[in-house]
Amino acid sequence: PPFQNDDLDLEAAVASARPQLVEFLSHHLGWLLTTSRRFLPGMALNGLDGITDHREKVSVLLDLLEKAGPATWKQFAQYLCMECDLPLDLEILLISSAGEGNGDRATAIQKCSFDMFLTSQFSGFAGRRRHRSSSVSDTDVKQQRLDSAGKYRHLLIDSIHQRYGSRRAAGAAAQQQTQPLAFSQAFVNLVIRRSKASHLKERTDKPRQDVAGAPEPEECADTAVKVSDLFCSVVPSGTTKVIFLFGKPGTGKTMLMHRICQKWAEGVLPQFLFTFLFEFRQLNLLKRKLTLKELLFDLFLQPEDSPDAVFQNLLENAWRTLIIFDGLDEFAANMDLSSSSKGGSTLTSHMSISELFVDLCHGKLLPGCTVLVTSRPKRLPNFLLNTVDLLAEIWGFDHEKVEEYVSHYFHQHSFKEQAIAHLKNNTKLLSMCLIPALCYVVCVCLEYLLLKHQRSVELPQTMTQFYIKMLLIFINKQQGEHADGEVTQLNCNKKAILGLCDLALKGLEDKKLVFYVGDIPEHVKEFASLHGLLTVFEVKTSGTCPEAGYAFVHLSLQEFFAALCLMVSKRVDKNYLKKKFSLKSKWTLKNEAKTELMESFHIFLSGLSSKECRTFLMLLAEQDEAWVQDKQDTILQSLKKLAATHLTGPKVIELCHCTFETQDLKVAQHIGSLLNFKYEFKNFRLTPLDMSALVFVINSGQDLTYLDFAGCLMDIDSLEVLAGCNNIEHLSFRSRRCGDDFASALSTSLRGMGSLKKLELTGGSITAEGMTNLVQASSQCLQLEEINLQDNRIRDPEVKRVMDLFSRMEKLKKIDLSNNDLSLNAVLILAKEVIACQNAAELRVRKDTVMIYFSGPSGKVPRSLDLRWEERKEHVIPTRHVKLCLQDRSLSSQHAKEIVAILRSCPCLSEVDLSGNKLGDEGCSCLLESLPWIPISKQLDLSQNCLSVNGICSLLKSVNTCQKVMEVQVSLCHETAVLRFTENGEFASLPPREEPVFSTDDQQYGEENQTPIASKKIRLTDSHFQASDLEKLCAVLKECSSISELDLSNNYLGDEGLLQLFQFLPNLKMLSSLKLNDNQISLNSVFFLAQSLSTLEHIKRMNLRGNNISTTHGVNCSFPRVRSTSRWRSSFLAHPKHVAAGRCFRLRDCGVGPEDVTRLCQILAQCPQLTEIDLSGNSLSDQSVERLLSFLPYLCHLTLLSIRNNTFSPRCTVLLINSINLCGRIRMVEVRSSENAFLHLGASMQSQKTSCRLTDCAIGQGQIDELCRVLEQRGWLAEVDLSRNQLGDEGLRCFLDRLHRVPVTCSLNLSHNRISQDGVLHLINAFATSGNTTEVQVSLCSKATLIIKLTSRDDPRKILRLAECNFQPKHLEKLCLLLEKCTGLTEYISSNNNVTVQAAERLLHSLRKNLGLLKMSIEEPWVCKESVTNLLELAVQASGNITEITICKDKTLFQLGVRFPHCLEKVESVVSRLNLYKPEIKHACFYQRVREKCAQLQELRWSHVELHNDEAEMLVKILLPLPELKKFGLTSSSIMPTGIDYLIMGLQNCQAIEELNLGHMKLSGAAIPKLVLALCEMPSLKRLM
Repeated sequence: PPFQNDDLDLEAAVASARPQLVEFLSHHLGWLLTTSRRFLPGMALNGLDGITDHREKVSVLLDLLEKAGPATWKQFAQYLCMECDLPLDLEILLISSAGEGNGDRATAIQKCSFDMFLTSQFSGFAGRRRHRSSSVSDTDVKQQRLDSAGKYRHLLIDSIHQRYGSRRAAGAAAQQQTQPLAFSQAFVNLVIRRSKASHLKERTDKPRQDVAGAPEPEECADTAVKVSDLFCSVVPSGTTKVIFLFGKPGTGKTMLMHRICQKWAEGVLPQFLFTFLFEFRQLNLLKRKLTLKELLFDLFLQPEDSPDAVFQNLLENAWRTLIIFDGLDEFAANMDLSSSSKGGSTLTSHMSISELFVDLCHGKLLPGCTVLVTSRPKRLPNFLLNTVDLLAEIWGFDHEKVEEYVSHYFHQHSFKEQAIAHLKNNTKLLSMCLIPALCYVVCVCLEYLLLKHQRSVELPQTMTQFYIKMLLIFINKQQGEHADGEVTQLNCNKKAILGLCDLALKGLEDKKLVFYVGDIPEHVKEFASLHGLLTVFEVKTSGTCPEAGYAFVHLSLQEFFAALCLMVSKRVDKNYLKKKFSLKSKWTLKNEAKTELMESFHIFLSGLSSKECRTFLMLLAEQDEAWVQDKQDTILQSLKKLAATHLTGPKVIELCHCTFETQDLKVAQHIGSLLNFKYEFKNFRLTPLDMSALVFVINSGQDLTYLDFAGCLMDIDSLEVLAGCNNIEHLSFRSRRCGDDFASALSTSLRGMGSLKKLELTGGSITAEGMTNLVQASSQCLQLEEINLQDNRIRDPEVKRVMDLFSRMEKLKKIDLSNNDLSLNAVLILAKEVIACQNAAELRVRKDTVMIYFSGPSGKVPRSLDLRWEERKEHVIPTRHVKLCLQDRSLSSQHAKEIVAILRSCPCLSEVDLSGNKLGDEGCSCLLESLPWIPISKQLDLSQNCLSVNGICSLLKSVNTCQKVMEVQVSLCHETAVLRFTENGEFASLPPREEPVFSTDDQQYGEENQTPIASKKIRLTDSHFQASDLEKLCAVLKECSSISELDLSNNYLGDEGLLQLFQFLPNLKMLSSLKLNDNQISLNSVFFLAQSLSTLEHIKRMNLRGNNISTTHGVNCSFPRVRSTSRWRSSFLAHPKHVAAGRCFRLRDCGVGPEDVTRLCQILAQCPQLTEIDLSGNSLSDQSVERLLSFLPYLCHLTLLSIRNNTFSPRCTVLLINSINLCGRIRMVEVRSSENAFLHLGASMQSQKTSCRLTDCAIGQGQIDELCRVLEQRGWLAEVDLSRNQLGDEGLRCFLDRLHRVPVTCSLNLSHNRISQDGVLHLINAFATSGNTTEVQVSLCSKATLIIKLTSRDDPRKILRLAECNFQPKHLEKLCLLLEKCTGLTEYISSNNNVTVQAAERLLHSLRKNLGLLKMSIEEPWVCKESVTNLLELAVQASGNITEITICKDKTLFQLGVRFPHCLEKVESVVSRLNLYKPEIKHACFYQRVREKCAQLQELRWSHVELHNDEAEMLVKILLPLPELKKFGLTSSSIMPTGIDYLIMGLQNCQAIEELNLGHMKLSGAAIPKLVLALCEMPSLKRLM
């Protein structure tokens, strides 16, 4: 039985009554003490004297009575009820607890408990309650109510016995011995586990159950629950308790509800006086509204008399009433919070079923009762989520329960053990049997086969095949020995089976699970009832006589027959089949009921599409194989398409089930390849059967997969299934449920995963023991590369054994043990073992992060090594390099010796990081003393270890005591302390962490010779030393004679510290760089440092930086050694890289006045080989700049003067330009944005071109005169750039007026100076009249270009380029007048200047030249619109003889070449004369005019033109025969066929053409031979395109 003796017994009843009993007896303590002596020995009561609290004393007494045994307690309970005036509910509870033994529980409860209850109530109580004030009539009413309630309770017990009890089972067995009823065997306990509600919430925006993100909290989940635990009170008295049980199809929910009712009737649940069971599938039939009384009495059981009295008693004892609602998922109506009755429910209110259900759950009706609800895990409305007091999942069977069930099933057969062994040896069958309904089906099939073929048994492979086999067995069993075979029996019952299929499908489509007699054809009813496929029961929809109702014995069976209907029905086509087959969510809106009751429907459809089912379908459908296969292929194609859609985790599992059912390896392979990236499952339960389907699909695919389970509930049996999965590359479990048992079970499965490379068990509860077992198993997986066990409970692992196992795994790369609360002792042991492990490469520990890295299979550490070294040492196997990182683990000085011992034990350390600990000066000193014997090749990090100045001194001394130390980096403020080492002389010193300000000669020399010399460096920065500290440091630094770089930046040394430093500086013979940035030195110290450039010969470069005169300053000094090269990079402005062989002085970010500049320059003038001065950011005034420039002649070796981040006034800008007249060595002056100035100087005074660039300096009209005076003094300029200033038209006019005084050859850039069209015209006027201006380029668009090229020599070229100037008619008129004066023009280019055709005629007439060739180019949009004739008419308007005509309509280009002088008559006279003629005469005269103007035509190029016949005729008769024509091109143009013939004929007469281009002309096939003949007649032709 499911309720063992220790589950639901006297103890439970006593526990439920105890709180009220203690409260009552605490007020009657004297009576209790007196009475207790009757039932307990005197010795037992001796210990009560010391207890003063009444409630505590009562509680102890009750414990003694309970421990005295059941008999004593019952006697005490009966005596208490007889003697005391107890509350009614407590009295009932006590009497129930005084029932008898565990023999015939039903009889005991009826005869003893209830009879005693009645006797006590109506006999004994009357004598002891005479003192009550109640009237006699009240007592009579109460007694009548109790009489009626007692009778009704007897009636309930009898009714439940008849429906679900052993009497019914016995009777059924007598008349249905041949009828196979599901679960007619002995009941076996189910596995029930507490759960959480979060993954059963309905969501409209996200798929159910599977939600991306971190797994949800798992507390109170996965806890085994007994049925008795379900009813233990966890809510206050008088509060409704809601229990929700969910489970997958076939897990035994309904049978469990029947079992609970049966056991209540047997007296096992004494806390309940009344129990009611309602099935939602029957409640669906109700169309009317009911009161609570009608629900309980009309639909379940009507009292024989006094229903009002019974109902009133039931209300008074609501807390002892159990109401069960079975199958919430089968309810057809909506179920949400709105279903609750409005305005408060009353006992007489008529409500719908959903309203009654909601109000019962909310406690609005029958408050204090217990409501038990079951459902499939598909639907849990939000109102129920907030109401549920206990949520649990029915898992079905585990392996032990399967064996128990099978033993019961086969207890009469001799082959019982054979059957059990058969299931145990078949993992897939065993997984199916974990679902009780399937277990029954499997047993039916196994029994049938063992009876017929005891030696060889072949069971079906899928659930669908089992259902088919079960159907055939049921039919065959009825025929007994006279059976003619399965095929014959199937043919005989075909009509009935098809009728049953139609009934099943129609029921599902109409959401109908219960059928009346009229819904079922008689032959179908007889067949289904005979074979146990339909069950019959009473259906009550009102208080009238019940009707007979029929339903499939299980919803899954109805789904099977519905799926079978689709596959065999001739009425069902492909489209309807596709529509019905879907894995889409069956829930559309949050509160809307599902559209279909089809949980397993698509799985059965998939199973029926397998080849194994084809014969069965052919027989049933009476169709050929092609017809059946066509339907099967439709399902398989739909499956393939589904795999390509976005599916949530549960849907992936459902798809895998479907795929498994098909047993089609090709389909599985296809689906497996599409699902390869979708195996991520979050927050839902997976059964072993789910895992079997998943493994089938994964193994069928060709790719390795990543399987991720986050927060998923699964039992250990599921892991056994995984053992057969060969295609898993990455396996991950994230769940607090994963403990040692889980790890142990997984360990046995790992060996079967031959492709597994990465294993993750994170966020679990694995301890050190579980880890050891797991690693033991993992060591057999030689292909495993990574194991992640972070966030478990591995506090003190067996380090030595585990590391020994890791060392055997050749391909292992990484172990993650983070967030496992490892003790410090465990970490140190781990460090020791990692060093001892030969393939371990790195241990990284930081706070709770613990990771171990291993070398690759070849023994190489997976870290980047020096490539050059590898090239030279290819034949040598790299030595082992180990990195050890123990950060933030509270290591103190007490651990120093142990750390030293660990480090000394490893001969191959590369990096050691002990930062973030508490070693202090003492611990670090201990470590540093042993440093010469610790073989570290790269770096030791002791940062954030509470170091003082003494500790820093110890670090600095290591430069001398340990020859391998190449760099010490220390900062007290940043708590940095890092030592870097040479790598055994094979490698150059490590580069510093930041890019150096300069590079030294020895570094470059080393690069050239590939034999770097190790240089030692000390970076002691950001430490803010006091004066007392400085003496200690100087004493230590003085001894560090081997260092090459010393950085003491940001230490507040001050002037005094600087003097102390410079006293021992001559001792540092190897020093090549000294940095003293931000050290609180005054300007006097700046002068002292500047002077040291002269006094200390080995200083190469000096960088000084500060914020003002009296506060912070920075100093960088560099010192040459072999030879000197300086490379300086600006991080602010990009200007040419400057390379110099001398010294460099930089003073930045100081407020320097004129007197300071004078003093500084006087000092710098004494410095030999000073090549670079940088005075950026010093707020130099005009006077300071003027004084600085005056010293330029005395700085003989200076090559670069930089002043950046310094605002210059316009006057100061002119002063900078004037420097070209102060110092003849200046080669370029550049001022940008009035803030940055650079003066580049040459080595000698020899005459060279000088460039002046003043860009974006706000130069306007007021500075023009002064600027021009400066330029006039220096005649030899290469470039003057005044772009991005503010000259405007007036400034341009002034500048042009002074331009003729400067006899220079240079390029003048005046772009972006706010010049308008008027300014452009003034420029053209100057261009026309000036003899030294050779080219002008103007563009007024966004580019705003204005460039003038000047020359002092005779240059025949004179070019004018105008683009996008947006000229208006008045401007064009002025332009023509100006161009008439420009008789030396050689080239005029106009592009998109708003020049019209009329303006172009005027322009062509204005352009003249005394002698030579003039090239004219016009680009305007109208060029592409005008005809060739019009453009030629425009061309002949030009003065001079035309030598070139180019028309490119794709580029809107019209171009002429004209030669002067021209002796023909004036154009005006010709035009006027032509106007006198008639049109035909004008036409002839135009041809004549073209012939005359083009007599010297040498080049004719037309592109993208459209030639009409008359234009083609003119081309052939007039232009092509011209004697000077050398080049002719007609490309990408259209011409009529007759025109082509004209052209080819004309080419025959072209005696002078040397180059011919007919590209992209699309000549016809007939024209090409003619063209070839014509080309033969062209004697001068040299090139053809």
